[in-house]
Amino acid sequence: WLPASTRDLSRPPRLPKPLFTMAPMLADKASFDKALVDAGSQLVVIDFTATWCGPCQHIAPTVDELAKLPDVKVYKVDVDDNSETAEACGIRAMPTFQFYKDGKKIFEFAGADGNKLKAKVQELK
Repeated sequence: WLPASTRDLSRPPRLPKPLFTMAPMLADKASFDKALVDAGSQLVVIDFTATWCGPCQHIAPTVDELAKLPDVKVYKVDVDDNSETAEACGIRAMPTFQFYKDGKKIFEFAGADGNKLKAKVQELK
């Protein structure tokens, strides 16, 4: 951490990545595409997140809880590390959750609303 006078203020500081997460991180566009194909007709939830995003960190335990469900595939995409996928998916805010079935996006919302996320997973699975 640098004093504000010497730090680049155009971008928030990056926080360390969590040591463990239940939802696997998709490192590149190829792994994103493969995850959608491999899931078939099973519901896939993609959490577009960033280490510096406070609301993303706030909802992370809910995302990890959903990742334990046997009939849903949950993945995370760090928008800084995997900007290709974030751009291809049109991400403009974090966190953004996209829901897929049979490789097609069926729903999307932005915001750290854990109750909305849980309800939408139950509705769509």
